[in-house]
Amino acid sequence: MTPASGYPLSPLDLRSLVREAELACDALAGRGQTQVRHGDGVVVAIGAFDGVHLGHRDLIATCVEDARARDASAVVVTFDPDPSELLANMGHEARLLDVPDRVRLCRSLDVDDVLVLPFDHELAALSPRAFLAMLEERLGPLRAVHVGENFRFGAHGAGDVRTLEALGRDMGFDAVPRPLYRRDGEVVSSTRIRALLAEGRVAEAAALLGRCHYVRGTVAHGRGEGTSFGFPTANVECDSLVCMPSEGVYACIVTDGVHAWPAAANVGKPPTFTGDRDSFFLEANLIGFEGDLYGSELSVLFVEWLRASRPFSSLAELERVVLGNIDWVRCNIGAAGVEVSS
Repeated sequence: MTPASGYPLSPLDLRSLVREAELACDALAGRGQTQVRHGDGVVVAIGAFDGVHLGHRDLIATCVEDARARDASAVVVTFDPDPSELLANMGHEARLLDVPDRVRLCRSLDVDDVLVLPFDHELAALSPRAFLAMLEERLGPLRAVHVGENFRFGAHGAGDVRTLEALGRDMGFDAVPRPLYRRDGEVVSSTRIRALLAEGRVAEAAALLGRCHYVRGTVAHGRGEGTSFGFPTANVECDSLVCMPSEGVYACIVTDGVHAWPAAANVGKPPTFTGDRDSFFLEANLIGFEGDLYGSELSVLFVEWLRASRPFSSLAELERVVLGNIDWVRCNIGAAGVEVSS
């Protein structure tokens, strides 16, 4: 695979990419335990919204437009954890976003509120009517409910769009099922994006997300080979539930929320060094960085796939190839860090 066209990026583009991912905010959005009732009524968009991809953005934008027309509040309703993590028959999939980032991205879409419902066995056991009654108790009168056309809700997934429409007629709100958003003739879904990431196709995944895919992690001490080669290396340990792209080397942007640096990052156990690591990890070579990041939380944005991981016959060959990757990043993304904080 050849890196995509459209490079080089300017320092302003580095800031733009970080801001598109809403990573330059001062603090993480908290778990959305909304208790305030919206007296003039609410228009809600309901879903897991993992990734907050183009399809999710389309649904939420329609919700916001409808709410403004009705002079009502626009509220996103989502769940923690994702229902798939609790319901065994659905099968757990890696998270494209953790809950605070999901909340923050939803809030960036001009909604008035985000309600994160703790998804537990008690919530899962509610009937469709009881679920909607609970929403009204928490938020106020429902004016309209926006969902994807494949929406299921209530105990054992008993409710669907037709159930929602029937309950809307009875309870006094409009059910607004939204056709699934398509790009290139295919539905944009979290499953489709995970499949692209599993193949290392991060630029194609970004086109469906409307932003670069990123992961968060904490900088830990590594083997130290990068330092001996003359470039700073951040070994980023990530939660096992995050959706990591397939093993390989990527052009990335790494940010601590205040600054962002171009980087070449290796995902997965490096084949040249064996025996010291068994787990998946991320090792980023930061361009233009000086200092100490140990213990810091970093976000790593995946911009482009560069090459597959492979063993090298010598440290000299490894250094030559890695420096070549860094040169590509330096020439095509940037040669120094930029300030990104608001």
